[in-house]
Amino acid sequence: MNPALPGVRKHGGWALRPAALATFLLFATSQSTWAQQNEIDPSASATPKSEAALPSISVSSSAANDEVQQLHRDVSAGALGNRTQLDTPYSTTVVTGEELADRQAKKLGDVFAQDASVSDNSNPYNAWASYITVRGMQLDWQNGYRIDGQPFNSYGITLPYEQLESVQLLKGLSGFMYGFGAPGGVVNYVTKKPPAGDKQIASVDVGYASTGVWSEHLDLGGRVGPDNMFGYRFNATHEEGKTYNDGNVRRDSFSLSADARLTRDLTATFGALYQERHSSGITTALSTAQYTGSSLPALLSGGSSTLVTPDQHLNTNLQLYTAGLRYNLNQDWTVSASYSFSKSTRYRNESTFYLLDPAGDYNDYRFEGKEGHQLGAWQVMAEGLVKTGPLQHQLVFGAAYQKQTNDDTANSYYAQIGTGNIYQPNVNRYDSSGFYTYRNADITQKAVFASDTIAITDRWSVLGGVRYTNYEQHGYGVDGSTTSSYSQNGVVTPSVALMFKLMPGTTLYASYVESLEAGTVVGTTYANAGAILNPLRSKQYEVGVKSQHERWNATAALFRIERGAQYANSDNVFVEDGESIFEGAEAGGDVRIGRDWTVGADLMWIATHYQKGSTYDGNRVAGAPGFVAAAHVNYAVPAVPGLTLGAGAKFTGNTNLRPAGDLNVPGYTVFNLGATYTTRVAGHTVGVRAAIDNLTNRRYWEFQYADYIQPGEPRTVSVNARLEF
Repeated sequence: MNPALPGVRKHGGWALRPAALATFLLFATSQSTWAQQNEIDPSASATPKSEAALPSISVSSSAANDEVQQLHRDVSAGALGNRTQLDTPYSTTVVTGEELADRQAKKLGDVFAQDASVSDNSNPYNAWASYITVRGMQLDWQNGYRIDGQPFNSYGITLPYEQLESVQLLKGLSGFMYGFGAPGGVVNYVTKKPPAGDKQIASVDVGYASTGVWSEHLDLGGRVGPDNMFGYRFNATHEEGKTYNDGNVRRDSFSLSADARLTRDLTATFGALYQERHSSGITTALSTAQYTGSSLPALLSGGSSTLVTPDQHLNTNLQLYTAGLRYNLNQDWTVSASYSFSKSTRYRNESTFYLLDPAGDYNDYRFEGKEGHQLGAWQVMAEGLVKTGPLQHQLVFGAAYQKQTNDDTANSYYAQIGTGNIYQPNVNRYDSSGFYTYRNADITQKAVFASDTIAITDRWSVLGGVRYTNYEQHGYGVDGSTTSSYSQNGVVTPSVALMFKLMPGTTLYASYVESLEAGTVVGTTYANAGAILNPLRSKQYEVGVKSQHERWNATAALFRIERGAQYANSDNVFVEDGESIFEGAEAGGDVRIGRDWTVGADLMWIATHYQKGSTYDGNRVAGAPGFVAAAHVNYAVPAVPGLTLGAGAKFTGNTNLRPAGDLNVPGYTVFNLGATYTTRVAGHTVGVRAAIDNLTNRRYWEFQYADYIQPGEPRTVSVNARLEF
């Protein structure tokens, strides 16, 4: 069953009835009495502008911070230019570097554990490391991930979270801001940057994660030269040991961020990130494509050794190099130019267990091969202020070029190597070598974009933006011949929004945006493998509120997303057919109680269905849970200065596993605990962090991808000690 939201039709058009919208606005207006006693000056804490940052909602779990969120601070919003988060008419989230350290995140699902709009589909020890679902839609691993605002291919890549300043999520459609991409959203990893002033940074930390993974991390930063002209930030990490699923991991990561203040108005930047990661004994993928039961097999632990074999492995390499210039023409206008090149490679030996029945029997299919992706991107942009009569304009103009090339294995292996049962050890083995790759696809995007945010009054403003893209995509055979081709010029993806300042710390907004995502290259498990489907167009409508105050904050949004539907039909042909509709609401907030307590909660309700197709009309969309709730509490212990205790929980509702609607993943709740302690020893700051994930060692099935499941991770313990020089 999929009960519809109040005021939401199960089928058809825009579902936000006037009564629901009135209730939503009443919620926002009712905050005003309390807010008048807690207003802050939006201009008091402006931070330097950053081209890499998405518009974001900063959530702080530390009681030491003066504010729970930082919605009034300046951020860069891609094609929208620089603006405060309160003035950004989209739903967004950012997780700070301190939060990443507190949670000791190992995969992307850990990063967004407190965001109800995000469902975890990731696994730290196989090729699904970066899979998450946002508002019921999985992110596009080819176009949905960026590092410092620059594109890279994320498949199989686990980023070095200890080297990041923040991880930012733009929910929903990103077509106007970043070009082609799936409507789930965009994740932007922001690397640590050189300090702005005279501060020198030097720290080292050592970590341990069950059942035997050790890590060491070095962080150095500062400024040198005349008038501190040159800034640098260098990070290095080594990780190695036995994982909870009886596998092994070894990782070496390095990142460098540098800037040079060449003149008062001209700044040059450079960035580099390199990571080599090897995982053996990786968790096997579980598919239900051949499954005949009406309910999933009995639960087992994600740490079970029956789901791994020693010959399976995932070896990845990631490289990213960036360079940029920024010049202030005058007080109101700035021009910038940036270039990036990224390269990611994978060498996979990975089984897929095709489950057959509730007893846990399966057919074991093994894939082995190498894959690679390269992305080169240029962008030039000008942004500034203009006044026409009584109207103030914030203008952005720009042009972008991006080319992606994909390499695949010419002689990869994919075949059944045996059978087995998920509750018994697997004795099947396969390992080969001598693979070589060839160029099997390239994708080119050329775009120009412009936006204008018009301040009509002190309270009312309107935003309009458009991106114009020429798109070209080709597929190639092993002999270099063109096997498929698709191109479309003049793709227009607009965005419009209306914003109203209810008070200085509260913004109401309504926005509309369109997006286009690249045509899917059909995978090897389908009857039409290798075919390139046409790009999909999506539309998003959203109304929301953001309210930031000294001791509390609240955000809420109602949204509707219309997206072309893709799935495998009864003949195992992967097709585009009809539309997927997502209608939902999300709301969250944090409040500081007294001096020592911070509590917060986040909720998402969503109703989904297929329509205008020939097969699954009316069914819930696969992968979209109907309800998700997260809550957390932090307590700064007065008797022990520097000690903060935290607890969190997240409930994920039942999820359709496949479009046919005949198999569900039951809902589950996961509890986490954490503690941080900071003190001074011999004049140096020392910090200790501890985290327990899945406190109750709950066993549960987790949706991973359409037709795919994975067992939830077992209880894990992580400890980290840090010394600042």
